[in-house]
Amino acid sequence: MKSIKNLTRFTYETAAFQGWRLSLSRSGTVFRKYYSDKKFGDDKKSLAAAEAALAGLKVLLDASKLVDGKHTPATIRKAEKLLEQA
Repeated sequence: MKSIKNLTRFTYETAAFQGWRLSLSRSGTVFRKYYSDKKFGDDKKSLAAAEAALAGLKVLLDASKLVDGKHTPATIRKAEKLLEQA
């Protein structure tokens, strides 16, 4: 499968991890989470989970207000919590 914006596919034969990495940078803060094929069952299910988390993260960050050009600590905690739930 091909990488999608903010989602990168890892399928190295010699690596222990195979799956998708969500990486989104907004206002100087980088949000990352890995979605393993092993945990979700296969590559399509891990991609679906990563896409759902990415959509929710974008909604949260786009709706939040910036203070001095940065996200507030509360918004960052909410985003991290959202990623942990996936």
